[in-house]
Amino acid sequence: STDETLDLNTDESYTLDVPVNGKAMLTAKSPYGVVRGLETFSQLVTANGYTKAILNTPVHIEDAPMYPHRGITFDTSRNFYSVDSIKRTLDAMSYNKINTFHWHVVDAQSWPIESKSIPGLHQKGAYSSSMTYYYNDVQTIIQYAKERGIRVIPEFDVPGHTYIVGQTKPDIMSCTNKQPNWADVAAEPPSGQLNIAKPDSINFTKTIISEYTKLFPDNVFHLGGDEVNLNCWTEDPYVQQYLAAHPSESVQSLLVNFYTQVHDYLATTGKTAYTWEETLFDTSYVPPNSTIIQVWLAQTSVQKAVAQGYRVVSSSYDAYYLDCGHGAWLSNFDGNSWCDPFKTWMHVYNYDVAANITDPAQRKLILGTEVAIWSEQTDDQVVDARLWPRAAAMAETAWSGKSDATGHVRTTAEVASRLHEQRYRMVGRGIKAEPMQPLWCARNPGACNLPS
Repeated sequence: STDETLDLNTDESYTLDVPVNGKAMLTAKSPYGVVRGLETFSQLVTANGYTKAILNTPVHIEDAPMYPHRGITFDTSRNFYSVDSIKRTLDAMSYNKINTFHWHVVDAQSWPIESKSIPGLHQKGAYSSSMTYYYNDVQTIIQYAKERGIRVIPEFDVPGHTYIVGQTKPDIMSCTNKQPNWADVAAEPPSGQLNIAKPDSINFTKTIISEYTKLFPDNVFHLGGDEVNLNCWTEDPYVQQYLAAHPSESVQSLLVNFYTQVHDYLATTGKTAYTWEETLFDTSYVPPNSTIIQVWLAQTSVQKAVAQGYRVVSSSYDAYYLDCGHGAWLSNFDGNSWCDPFKTWMHVYNYDVAANITDPAQRKLILGTEVAIWSEQTDDQVVDARLWPRAAAMAETAWSGKSDATGHVRTTAEVASRLHEQRYRMVGRGIKAEPMQPLWCARNPGACNLPS
């Protein structure tokens, strides 16, 4: 097929035959299967001095991914990333058959994407005009990703993590930049949430959805929904005045109404909602069954979500938050961050998204996994090393599963040599992936294992 549709149903399978003599043959059912097969073909090539060869022919490979969603959550709000850095990340994703760029494009700290419907958002909310993704930048990134078989799913997080909106629309905000006690009303500074008692907050969100569902062609749209702080609204004078006049309502019911209207409006655009787990677990709101739930707080969240019939992508912070391990970023606290320690590639590899889920119907609801690179302490200068090769460890388990064709569960000791090779391959392709071990260990497989 020449169909260029790129979604959860895209067939990425391929068959590759390399004979002893003659031409190799690659067959696939879609252009994206061709992309995956060509990547595999490139990885069969061994360089030896000035010559290149494919060893151990004939080679026959029949390959297809276990999970249709294999992604990276990429935060461009806390610190800005150049378009070149994003392209380089997309290159590295394609080298590892990762097919989803979950673009967490805005957050409390900045609004770095052009808005044509409310221009003040980027004019007042971006760190600078040069730290802004204009429409042509976004379209360039989307096309660049597509050519590598990568979907771009945008996230516009509401109603929390929205302080920056108040720079343009202060009238629809609650608990804006409360200092010094920001921790009473927010997960991190600066505090600020949309005022869910005001219809204008819902109208603002609908305007944003209307604009950006047109800019981003993917049929999935992430609505955020994480880390809302009820204290923010409990302390808000307008919210309290509203509740006093409507005694049958509460902060919780206002939040449910907000989610209901926003999700219902997204449905009118033809997009599928993608949302953080708090929307499902921390409110009485019942998302449409088509909603994709991104879980991150606990392994048991996967089990809970599929038990309720929802499709799930896991970004378990305990295994997949690759920004962790660098200590706190708050200036007056010399201690660990909330998600320390550092997640080693072995820890990433050993995570099993389907652990303790035995029901075949529930296992089918697991769409895949995403590693996350939150950017409080990450930017252009360090992002390659933060992501790679650890994201490659996730990529293998999401593509090939935890077990081989015989049912044997792969161990990190068995994987190390292959991941070493992939790391050096990425470095040769311009990706500044961090080393896993001394070169001596890479050249002497198994010699750096801990004695059993």
